[in-house]
Amino acid sequence: MTVNILLLEDVHASADAVLESVPRAEIRRLRHAPDAAELKSLLADVDVLGLRSRTPLDAAALAHAPRLRAVGAYCTGTNNIDLKAAAERGVAVFNGPFSNTRSVAELVIGHAIHLLRRVPERHAAARRGGWLKDSKGSNEVRGKTLGIVGYGKIGTQTGLLAEAIGMRVVFHDVEARLPLGNARPAASLQALLAEADVVTLHVPQTAQTRNLIDAERLGQMKPDAVLINLARGQAVDIGALHGALREHRLRGAAIDVFPVEPASAAQTFESPLRELDNVILTPHVGGSTIEAQRNLGLEVSEKLRDYLLLGAVRGSVNLPELGVGPVRGAARLVHLHRDQPGVMSHLNGILAAAGLNVTQLHLETDRGLGVAVVDLNRVPEAQTLAAVKRIDATLATFTTLAPAA
Repeated sequence: MTVNILLLEDVHASADAVLESVPRAEIRRLRHAPDAAELKSLLADVDVLGLRSRTPLDAAALAHAPRLRAVGAYCTGTNNIDLKAAAERGVAVFNGPFSNTRSVAELVIGHAIHLLRRVPERHAAARRGGWLKDSKGSNEVRGKTLGIVGYGKIGTQTGLLAEAIGMRVVFHDVEARLPLGNARPAASLQALLAEADVVTLHVPQTAQTRNLIDAERLGQMKPDAVLINLARGQAVDIGALHGALREHRLRGAAIDVFPVEPASAAQTFESPLRELDNVILTPHVGGSTIEAQRNLGLEVSEKLRDYLLLGAVRGSVNLPELGVGPVRGAARLVHLHRDQPGVMSHLNGILAAAGLNVTQLHLETDRGLGVAVVDLNRVPEAQTLAAVKRIDATLATFTTLAPAA
């Protein structure tokens, strides 16, 4: 049976060679992000869907994808995907949290240099015919303190780059983190804001990070400090930031993500920050480099390939992590189910009744879900697979064959 793979939003061509290694794979590509109606019409016979951040995949769209087994989010975030609805339909979702780390970190450092040198204001004035040739409010980054809010993959990489150009680094995270280089943890977020010359955000989108930097937090920053947000649009109160920048209670800001963003280049970008000279505005391009997109194409596609061929769950954002080795037997059965008593007993009973011997078993459960990968001595017949699908807790099941000798 053909494995139909649909790649949206001009996913990088590096994905193709990896996905083509899946037997009977047929890849279809679209450059744009389809709207809800078009997406539903596309999904009827799709087994694997690849998308980026502009395609919304909600429960209604998933209901039109009866064959869908896996989704590859060729980006870092998955806010545009209903992960719970996908899990309930037995659809694995994979993203690429590592591929754009360097690209984002480099842009943070570039923004820090430009803001501390007041480049945005000078650039805006020059375009109007002005000539702001002075050193007022202009500093080197060497010796300045970078405050990193969210010390994960991107935060740590940013800290190492900052140290390489002579900055001091402090960080704050809700979880205990191992400092890299000479970075040190701040006692609190308020302490970080009071100390840092440059504050950069690298937090996920959660209820706790919504308006994390509000009027009160902005008031805790140094008057000549700058704020950089390449993380999530909901993390900064844009109205409060606009007031602080307009009244020069901050030196400047660089914002790449916004609470509401245009769905396409055809729509107008609206923000009160547009009227200010002391701000850098970019259209959600923190990770948009050729290198990052190539790496995403490889990272996400490799996860999809390993899931389809081996049942391996590496870096899924909605299923339990499950590492597996090569198939030991004639076939491998992958069974996604709700984590409840009796599932494995029922599954084993069906296999035993069909005269199938289990040669290897992997099982992992988490967050109310279970993934069982079962190697069998023979290829199961259609009626056996139908019986497995009828197990009450079953979400999805598929088989893979042992590679030819």
